[in-house]
Amino acid sequence: MSLKKQIHQQYKIAVQDKIDVFQDMISALTIDAQNDAKGSAGDKHETALAMMHLEQEKLNYKLKELLEQRAVLDKIDSAREHKVVALGSVVKTNQLWLFVASALPKITIDGITIFAVSPSAPLATQIMGHQVGHTFDINGKKYTIERVE
Repeated sequence: MSLKKQIHQQYKIAVQDKIDVFQDMISALTIDAQNDAKGSAGDKHETALAMMHLEQEKLNYKLKELLEQRAVLDKIDSAREHKVVALGSVVKTNQLWLFVASALPKITIDGITIFAVSPSAPLATQIMGHQVGHTFDINGKKYTIERVE
């Protein structure tokens, strides 16, 4: 399996795992709220329900973000080779490896650390549409694109 396919697959699994966790947490909160509503009354009860509702809203927001990230990953065809940097490209520079998809935590595959960046991130905007040999500066460091997949 190509490095690009491995990167894509690992990110898809990581995002899906997080989606599953958040869906479980939201379900547990819903059940807790229903159980609490059956047996309590008064100010403490109302405060507890309000706190659960706030927590559920936060979890729903995070879940929405994760679903958006999964949608971006689902659009990527990891078999497609790129000549210029675009959504789904794996880019090797003289100093780091990038996966242009969505802002996700870095991963390591076969000793290579890969940083996933959104196409709209400042670093990605420096490389989008460019090919091997393109040089650019970020925070005073000079980078050169050495490979695009």
